Amino acid sequence: MLIRPLRLTSRLVLFSLVLLSCALLAACVSATELLTRRKLDRTPFACFCFGLASRCLGFQVNLRGAKPKGTVLLVSNHISWSDIPILGSVVPLRFLSKIEVRSWPVIGWLAQQAGTLFIRRGGGQARTTREQIANTLRNGQSVLVFPEGTTTLGITVLPFHSRLLAAAADAKVPIQPISIGYRRNDRPDHLAPFIGDDPFERHLIRVLREPAVCVDIILHEPVAMTAEDDLQAVAQRLRESVQKGLGDIHQGPGENGKAPGFPASHPPLGNT
Repeated sequence: MLIRPLRLTSRLVLFSLVLLSCALLAACVSATELLTRRKLDRTPFACFCFGLASRCLGFQVNLRGAKPKGTVLLVSNHISWSDIPILGSVVPLRFLSKIEVRSWPVIGWLAQQAGTLFIRRGGGQARTTREQIANTLRNGQSVLVFPEGTTTLGITVLPFHSRLLAAAADAKVPIQPISIGYRRNDRPDHLAPFIGDDPFERHLIRVLREPAVCVDIILHEPVAMTAEDDLQAVAQRLRESVQKGLGDIHQGPGENGKAPGFPASHPPLGNT
């Protein structure tokens, strides 16, 4: 009976130490920028910090597929807040996040230091957000968006909103779809989804006190897009790729206890 409290305590301590370390690193980067009067690319630092956070939070990440060789617009299904540190540890990128996250204690400040693109939902902000994403892509930094617009239970993929996808055509970069799925005991994990009005703190505690969860990520082939393409058709094609990948993840254990269904073009890259 003591295992869960001990696990929770140790992970909370580790997570706090990681947050402190990341804050110190962010402060050093800011100080360097101030002294040199030169803006640094923060994505490699953020990738390192996300990797530390993912490990101390107890995520066992299995990666399939080829990482992008250049700048891309990444689109993924969305299950939980933990998608961000996990995916951020896999590929150097910048995230799109609701502006409310900026006010979260510590996390909001770190997200800002990592170069997160904060957006205000509604009020006709789609065009401004699209331009913001396109400019970031033109500067050579990949951006991840969650086109479902909300989190899900992680067993299906909602229709993709297409407006922001046009940023890829504006910046003349491809779109790379990603499938992410959480498994516990070879079944879709019921703890990972962060949905409804569940407070972040309570959800974090529930995740930390349980054994490590397996997170499978599939990086699909990039899709080229032009300004003449039908946005709705592109969004549907991307959603189908992500849905198929999620289905492969949750088919259950195959030989050697690994999830089957990964095509030959997606060789395993191992744990991150």
